[in-house]
Amino acid sequence: MKLFKASFQLCLILVFSSVVIPNTGASIPHDEVYQAVKIGLLIPDNKSIAAQHGAELAVLNANIKGGLNGIPFHLVTLSMEGPWGTGSKQAAKLIFEEKVWVLLGSHDGRNAHLAEQAATKTQVVFMSAWAGDPTLSQAFVPWFFNCVPNDIQQAQSLIEEIYNIKKINKIVTVSDNEYDSQLAQKTFLKQASLEKKAEPVQFLYEDYNNNINSLVDQVKNSNAGCIILFCKPTVSLEIFNQIRQSKMDLPVFGSVYLLNENELSDQQLQNYDNDLLITSANWFGSKYWDFCQKYKELYGKNPGMVAAYAFDAMNILIEAIRSAGKSDRELIQKSLQDIHYEGVTGPVSFDSKGNRLGTYFLSQVKNGIPVMADK
Repeated sequence: MKLFKASFQLCLILVFSSVVIPNTGASIPHDEVYQAVKIGLLIPDNKSIAAQHGAELAVLNANIKGGLNGIPFHLVTLSMEGPWGTGSKQAAKLIFEEKVWVLLGSHDGRNAHLAEQAATKTQVVFMSAWAGDPTLSQAFVPWFFNCVPNDIQQAQSLIEEIYNIKKINKIVTVSDNEYDSQLAQKTFLKQASLEKKAEPVQFLYEDYNNNINSLVDQVKNSNAGCIILFCKPTVSLEIFNQIRQSKMDLPVFGSVYLLNENELSDQQLQNYDNDLLITSANWFGSKYWDFCQKYKELYGKNPGMVAAYAFDAMNILIEAIRSAGKSDRELIQKSLQDIHYEGVTGPVSFDSKGNRLGTYFLSQVKNGIPVMADK
């Protein structure tokens, strides 16, 4: 452990000062010489550090292993906070000023679209590590990839569990006016309709003037067999807590976006323990616990969903860059198309539109993540 910590301290100096690691002897293709392999990261604001920590840990691990033929990977993080359009400007800054090789984004769907547009115009690979907006891939842009299950995939896993396995036909959904909330619910309703399932009873949080008690009373009076929460994390947690305080024994489901550790504390996330079902792939227990141990030593807390997806996304980008061997955008993109990566969030590969492939199911939550089968 002391050796690991010492190596990390050395890598921290290398990553943040862009010091060149001595070449290991492997040649750089086409006589290209790089001071660092820059990877851009876009986050919602400067307080949203979970993705930065997850991506940073992946970069540190990669540099301990020699970077790219002895050249260090270097993380460049920018916040998208500000007036509408800031995200596009920050993406452009990373591409044209910082000259990053690829982009990683951990933010909502609206800002993901801005980053995607900037990346598409320049043919720089952009990978989303949080937004599940299914329309991101519908333009069939070969430079886009998504490391999380999108809203369609999450809706399908919810429908399978609720309607087909648990045989619940009367359900309630609650959304708010946030972009991702509205899109997630709309996607779920569309999928349920396509599969000829009973239409849910729908509630909008804002219709109750932020009165959680009144909303929960309406949910109770609906006699529904379960509830799906699509609201932003803080609102969803309020509704969940009030449901439990009112002694309603109602199964509660939600999307992965409820578990954003940038917006909820560890203690708040623990309120969901063993009592919330979310979409999950087959997380790799031993690999996750190794990641968790290193993350906790470096940052003093356990990683959550945001950090885990950012960690996997960054490792995938690094593997694709290593496969390409140089800053050739087309080669990196093709490497991602063919990649098969065993991540902490499960196996990762992509379809022709950049969506993450895989089998998804509903899993209970503990400490802000899907429950692991083995430790």
